[in-house]
Amino acid sequence: MTESGERISNNQFAFMIVLFEIGSTPLFLIGGEAKRDAWLAMSFAAVFGLLLVWLFISIQQKEPGSNLIGMLQIGFGRAFGSLLGSAYVLYFLYESMRNVRDFGELITSTLLSRTPMAIIMAIVVLIASYGVYKGVEVVFRISEVLLPIVVVCYCFLVLLLIVSKLIHFRLLAPVLEDGFSPVLKAAFPDIVSFPFGQMVIFLMFWNLRSDSRVPVKASFAAYCTVALFLVSMNAINIAILGPNLAGMSALPFLQSVQLISIARIFERLDVFVTLLIYIGLFMKMIAFYVCAVLGFSQLTGTAYSRWVLPVGLVLFGASFLEPNYSYHISLGFTYSLKAFTVFQIAIPAVLFLALIGRKRKTSRIHDR
Repeated sequence: MTESGERISNNQFAFMIVLFEIGSTPLFLIGGEAKRDAWLAMSFAAVFGLLLVWLFISIQQKEPGSNLIGMLQIGFGRAFGSLLGSAYVLYFLYESMRNVRDFGELITSTLLSRTPMAIIMAIVVLIASYGVYKGVEVVFRISEVLLPIVVVCYCFLVLLLIVSKLIHFRLLAPVLEDGFSPVLKAAFPDIVSFPFGQMVIFLMFWNLRSDSRVPVKASFAAYCTVALFLVSMNAINIAILGPNLAGMSALPFLQSVQLISIARIFERLDVFVTLLIYIGLFMKMIAFYVCAVLGFSQLTGTAYSRWVLPVGLVLFGASFLEPNYSYHISLGFTYSLKAFTVFQIAIPAVLFLALIGRKRKTSRIHDR
């Protein structure tokens, strides 16, 4: 299946953006170094992320018929643009690999403790490979099926947390006790990079819209919806466990859900959190996976389908390179998030200027 045969609707874009940006983020306390102000750090990062979405959409509007790889070749020339495109493909591969490893580690620790992690990761890669082989449109259709499940699960769990009277918003006070510095340090660049900067992958997809116009309203609406949700979930995690316990917990939302006990009926709801982990990590992984396959196909001028299996094998093999989960987490949150701002902010900003310059140059030539 080739990219040219794919066509994606506005609703599919909106659903995919929401599901991709949510991922597994609400299950963790993102920006925990800001303590009880972690929700504020998430808010500041979300506002900056909104500017990034505007930047990405503006880039796509310059060349609505091209994806990120094609626009890099247009803006920087075929040789240098292909080099940058190759770097982006490696970025997509690495991000997908991280989600494969996260999937294996978290499922092993929360649900299938006796199942070898390699088996779990092999199964998820095989399932994702089948979806990617069927094409981008099929991957986006998966979001239409899974997003309602995610929404129902989160609404159900938050409702039970409220009914159980476990949420105490007084734990969020005092606001900005240590000033703005810890909040800004938590927000920039880490939260901006994860999850908001990852919206850069939609530069690989927006050119596939049904009428080749950029879905501006759908993209902004989906982003704003998920940003509000993530800020709220950060606040809820702190309001239940407190800033110290939430910051130390590997999965604070799971720990919060484990506290639910209503009439001895609604208890042991870990399975819902596990389901959310599965869906969130799977959609992140498959989105980056399909981007890597699209990138390889375009850079080499070969069929899309030829790259599905090789990329899947690389993802599976690379997920074992990190010796343990502690190293995996440390590498991801200490170094990777900061390095990835090059792909999420720096290169797109320069590309935007390069495309503007090219348009002006072309206009001058036509005027002559």
